Amino acid sequence: MKAIRRFTVRPVLPEALHPLSDLARNLRWSWHAETRDLFQSVDPERWTASGCDPVRLLGSVSPGRLAELAEDRRFLRRLTAAADDLHDYVSGNRWYQEQSAELPAAIAYFSPEFGITAALPQYSGGLGILAGDHLKAASDLGVPLIGVGLLYRHGYFRQTLSRDGWQQEHYPVLDPNELPVSLLREPDGTPSQVSLALPGDRSLRAHIWLAQVGRVPLLMLDSDVEENDLGERGVTDRLYGGGSEHRLLQEMLLGIGGVRAVRTYCRLTGHARPEVFHTNEGHAGFLGLERIHELSYEELDFDAALEAVRAGTVFTTHTPVPAGIDRFDRELVARHFGPDAELPRIEVERILQLGMETYPGGEPNLFNMAVMGLRLGQRANGVSLLHGHVSRDMFSGLWPGFDSDEVPITSVTNGVHAPTWVAPEVFRLGARQIGAQRTEDAMTNGGPERWDAVAEIPDQDIWELRRSLREQLVTEVRERLQASWRQRGAGTAELGWIDGVLDPDVLTIGFARRVPSYKRLTLMLRDRDRLMDLMLHPERPLQIVVAGKAHPADDGGKRLIQELVRFADDPRVRHRIVFLPDYGMAMAQKLYPGCDIWLNNPLRPLEACGTSGMKAALNGCLNLSVLDGWWDEWFQPDFGWAIPTADGTATDDDRRDELEAAALYDLLEQRIAPRFYERGPGGLPDRWIDMVRQTLTLLGPKVLAGRMVREYVERLYTPAALAHRSMDASSARELAVWKSRVRTAWPHVTVDHVETSAATATAELGSTLSLRVRVGLGDLVPDDVEVQAVSGRVDAEDRIADGTPVPLKPVGGPDLEGRWVYEGPLSLDRTGPFGYTVRILPAHRLLASSAELGLVAVPSEELGEAAGVLMR
Repeated sequence: MKAIRRFTVRPVLPEALHPLSDLARNLRWSWHAETRDLFQSVDPERWTASGCDPVRLLGSVSPGRLAELAEDRRFLRRLTAAADDLHDYVSGNRWYQEQSAELPAAIAYFSPEFGITAALPQYSGGLGILAGDHLKAASDLGVPLIGVGLLYRHGYFRQTLSRDGWQQEHYPVLDPNELPVSLLREPDGTPSQVSLALPGDRSLRAHIWLAQVGRVPLLMLDSDVEENDLGERGVTDRLYGGGSEHRLLQEMLLGIGGVRAVRTYCRLTGHARPEVFHTNEGHAGFLGLERIHELSYEELDFDAALEAVRAGTVFTTHTPVPAGIDRFDRELVARHFGPDAELPRIEVERILQLGMETYPGGEPNLFNMAVMGLRLGQRANGVSLLHGHVSRDMFSGLWPGFDSDEVPITSVTNGVHAPTWVAPEVFRLGARQIGAQRTEDAMTNGGPERWDAVAEIPDQDIWELRRSLREQLVTEVRERLQASWRQRGAGTAELGWIDGVLDPDVLTIGFARRVPSYKRLTLMLRDRDRLMDLMLHPERPLQIVVAGKAHPADDGGKRLIQELVRFADDPRVRHRIVFLPDYGMAMAQKLYPGCDIWLNNPLRPLEACGTSGMKAALNGCLNLSVLDGWWDEWFQPDFGWAIPTADGTATDDDRRDELEAAALYDLLEQRIAPRFYERGPGGLPDRWIDMVRQTLTLLGPKVLAGRMVREYVERLYTPAALAHRSMDASSARELAVWKSRVRTAWPHVTVDHVETSAATATAELGSTLSLRVRVGLGDLVPDDVEVQAVSGRVDAEDRIADGTPVPLKPVGGPDLEGRWVYEGPLSLDRTGPFGYTVRILPAHRLLASSAELGLVAVPSEELGEAAGVLMR
């Protein structure tokens, strides 16, 4: 019989055990080993059965066992110690509180997904895991972050395989009452709500669930409330599900409703109001519109409110391809805003202007969430050095007239939260070497000096650790493979072969990630005979563990999975290659430590950053990757291998895959396998162990989320907070009026004449020339602009590379024709072909970048040719 209603019955804990509830409700347990060990000791079997989830564990422990623990003095001492440790962690000073700079009082961090723990399945892949690691690292550092997301009642799908290897999706219903979250409530006990106005006098209401991530509150909006109609109740049903309007409503709820949720949380708890709002990808971009709408009640017009909002907004883009950005039809967006819907005090046309692709190559009828994010954020960044370059190229149309390297998008390379991803055995080895506290500090705060201690760990200890982790992975793989084959319909009698799958002494390669086509899951199958030879080599075999999910609507990705699964089902190789379905955080935490090689072979440069290889590296796994994302930035032959790429424009996709697959096989056969199996005088693979050591010593401090969050604080959050404080109502109005005046006058700003003291087309290194420039400023004055000479090496087409700008100074007032003369020196500081140009940029004390307005005036082509190139 099926129940007509479902309840969650919570246990009544004896008074002595009350701290267990607090420990279970703070997700710090997900990365704090001592707290997890405490919960495991409550009931080891139930702990495993609960998926290592303290809330589920406490809901299933018998009253008898609880009464027994309440009298167990040793357990109570451990409980008190864990509770005291959590109190010290959430209330004591940490890195942020020890800084002397004027740091933000609070930062609101918005993301459509958060991967904190498998017990809170609100993530699909890298973006969510990154967001979770960002919150955890902020907590460890004491950064006053407030996370904002949605609570999806079905989370992301669970994956199984059909008998013939086709991906199948399942959407288990999540009951928030069984999750480590609690409802935010008003003082009278009623649940707090946010509400959005919808067309047709409808409303979208949402409750606010709170997950406590160490020191950081995470607010998650849930539309499954009784006051909503059936359609509105389903807005937060699935992560990345539904059609365009469904996605638009999700993103309106995340951005607009999220700001309202933050305001509610701060009102109820006294938490400092955020000075900085960080949009993690464009999905939450509407938050800027809600803040503009708030300011409209303070008698700021749209333009002034826009300046005030931009000053304190940070936008992070994660996609290197336009197809990865959410774009909505103009009419759909227009219907959901304005007098009859949401944000009635803002003209719909002004909202549309923020997101429309009004630049060469754009689609003028599409509303682009990333474009809106960039227009609403004064500071923007990509997620690796290479991705910063790609993003500047991709969005350069928003800053016409500027070289792509001057587009105001910087980069902060992603990192990973070491306490979450480092195996307990790796932590214990470090603790044995330098002590538990110093090891914890090394993983949270970084600092190369702490990681240098790895050099002192004996080779034997490192190699025994690596084999132990590999052995654990083999056990895990066999258990998961058994379960997968049972789901595929196999009987027990068919599965005896699984006991021989993988070997703890064989070189093990891991490949696990989402399965869009650009990540090339099946590149390893390009030459199947050669791959079989590598796996079955009599002296130097290798084995491969693969996992990954394709988007439910991506049949191409599903076909790739099926192709790999069918290959892995072949009796000749099924003991050497496996595909594990339902890749998620719980699997990943076993997979990364147990592999010797982490393989990544995307189409360069389509991997914005990628962090799976970072997690593997922190466990002593070596990377084998295309030079893309973070690996392009930090690769060294001391600790890994780079797969050569064939990404020239003359190479078609098929030929490119063929060449890069051949390069991959060559590396495995000629360099990687021989090094793994090579033994030194002591019987150990000395050179391999040295690479493991170098991975930990050199990469360890770099790949940490703590390093990443510190960079955000120092390079983006603090400047944004200072700009926010400077942008009071008076300054915002001033800047808005000035920008309007400059935009109106700019068509009449010209470079009219350029002359130099150079008499010939050659000059000597170190000499200085004098520049004299005559410019027209129209209705502007010198205080509104900066006139620059830009010089540097030039290519065959006289394009300046790595240009150095030098400001020129006005000489006297305007002449009879209203023109101004500027002068300045030009230093010839490098040899070879050298050139210069002159340009005029808007200038104002409140601008974050001289490119902010996308306005620049340069000499006409005829004038440029007359000025000439200085040195050849």
